[in-house]
Amino acid sequence: MLREAIFYKKLNLEKNIVRCELCPHRCVINPNNVGNCLIRKNIDGKLYLTTYGEITSIAIDPIEKKPLYHFFPSKNILSIGTTGCNLKCPFCQNWQISSKKAFTEEISIEKLANLVVTHNSIGIAYTYNEPFIWYEFILDAAKNMHDHNIKNVFVTNGCINAEPLEKLLPYIDAANVDLKAFNNDFYRWVKGDLETTLQTIELLHKNNKHLELTNLVIPTKNDNPDEFYEMCKWISSLSKDIPLHISRYFPNHKLSIPPTPISTLKNFYNIAKRCLNYVYIGNVLIDDAASTYCPLCNFEVIKRSGYNTIVNIKDNKCPKCGNTLPILL
Repeated sequence: MLREAIFYKKLNLEKNIVRCELCPHRCVINPNNVGNCLIRKNIDGKLYLTTYGEITSIAIDPIEKKPLYHFFPSKNILSIGTTGCNLKCPFCQNWQISSKKAFTEEISIEKLANLVVTHNSIGIAYTYNEPFIWYEFILDAAKNMHDHNIKNVFVTNGCINAEPLEKLLPYIDAANVDLKAFNNDFYRWVKGDLETTLQTIELLHKNNKHLELTNLVIPTKNDNPDEFYEMCKWISSLSKDIPLHISRYFPNHKLSIPPTPISTLKNFYNIAKRCLNYVYIGNVLIDDAASTYCPLCNFEVIKRSGYNTIVNIKDNKCPKCGNTLPILL
C-alpha cells in the first residue's frame, strides 16, 4: 500500500524531482524511480512509502534473539519486517528480503495488536530488515502499540536522520543498534554512515531508551583490536552499563571470508570487559559468555544457553549483594 512520505523535499517542480530526507543518503529521486532503500518511490513528484502495512516476515521470537538481554529476559515478542534496506552489506543474513524487493502480504495495525495479546507477547519488534525505512508505517504502528501499553522494539542499523528519529522517540521502548565498526572505511563499504549511527545511539541513550548494541566481527574487515577498544571506550563514555553483543560472523550473501575465529571473539570479549559491565558473545556457544553476572559480586543473575533463559532475580537487584542492575523484568 502507498503512503506519502513525511520527510522529503520537492527539488524541481517542473521535472517532479524529489529528495528523501529520512536517512543520510538523502536520495535524489526522479519520477517513477525508488531510493537506495527500494521502497520509497517518486510518483508524479511526490515521495511514497510503497510497503505501508506490508510484511515479508512475522514470528513469535524470544526477546534474546533480537538480541536484547536486559529487556524482559525470557519473554517472547511478536517480530515483523518488510522488504528493502538503506545499507548494502555484502554479508547480510537476510539478503533475500533486504537486497531486493521481496514478496509481501498485507496486515493491519489492529491485527498486529491483537496478535501481541493472543500470543502473550510483551510487544512488537520491528526487525528482519531495516525498520526505519518503513517509517510511516512503524510510526503509526508504534503510536497505536504505545496507546495500548504494548512495547515497541527496534532492531536497526541506526542510519536515520535526527529529525525523523526524534519524532519517533516517544514511542520507542527499546532498541538494539548494530554498530558495525568504528571506522568510516567499513561504513563506506556497506554504504552506511558511521557518524549518523553514533548520533542515533547517543539520541537513544540521552532519551533514556533501553539500548543494547551489537558488533558483528568480520575477519580482515573490522577485527582490529585497537579499533575495537576505541569503540568500547566510546560506548563506556555514554554508560558502562550498555550491553554489548559481540557476534560471530559466518559467510553469507556475497562474502565468503571464513567464520570469525573463536580466539578473536574471546579476545574481544576480554577487551570489552575492560570498559563495559555487560558483554556477551553471540552466534556461538562459549561457556559463560551469554549469561549475565553482577558486576560487583559476579553472581549469575541470568543464566543463558542458546535461547534457554533462567532468570535468577525477582527485581532488578542482585540477590547476593543488593547491587541495582540495569535490567527490565
